[in-house]
Amino acid sequence: MGGPEIARLIALLARLPGLGPRSARRAALWLLREPATRLAPLAAALGAAGEAVRQCRVCGNLDSVDPCAICADPGREAGLICVVEGVGDLWAMERSGLYRGLYHVLGGLLSALGGVGPEDLALAPLLARIPGSEVREVILALPANVEGATTMHWLADQIRPSGVAVSRLAQGVPIGGTLESLDDGTLAAALRARRYEGAP
Repeated sequence: MGGPEIARLIALLARLPGLGPRSARRAALWLLREPATRLAPLAAALGAAGEAVRQCRVCGNLDSVDPCAICADPGREAGLICVVEGVGDLWAMERSGLYRGLYHVLGGLLSALGGVGPEDLALAPLLARIPGSEVREVILALPANVEGATTMHWLADQIRPSGVAVSRLAQGVPIGGTLESLDDGTLAAALRARRYEGAP
């Protein structure tokens, strides 16, 4: 099947989400058939991304600038912060094209069973963004599962005393579903029909 370089390429590709050993072998073969036009540009892009991409110190997004392009955009609605579990969820919201506010990436969810507490997530930086700012609403766009619900309740309890409205995505997000897996129409419906925490 080839030398150690090919085996290493296949092993690394197999570690990517959605790729198993067979898919990794097919991808490696496709890349190696035309290394100058397929493999070399990919290797260069990976190297450039590894050098340039960093985490935004404000929201946790990944970008080549810090603060990221979203946080630095004066055209964004600074009164809205959409809280998401991961960067993939932020990208899904941006793909929908309907949301023009700011974001905050938690980097996970609270989980008693998993041993993940508030100190393990970017919760304190989120709460620090609210006092003295123009934020009027925090949208909790977290998964519809036990950990997501736990995290939403914890955040709502922390944010409400500041007088800032707290809402969450409503219809369209299935139980156990993630934002990344939703189509644009479903995500748009969930954003439009968000519910306010603490409201009847």
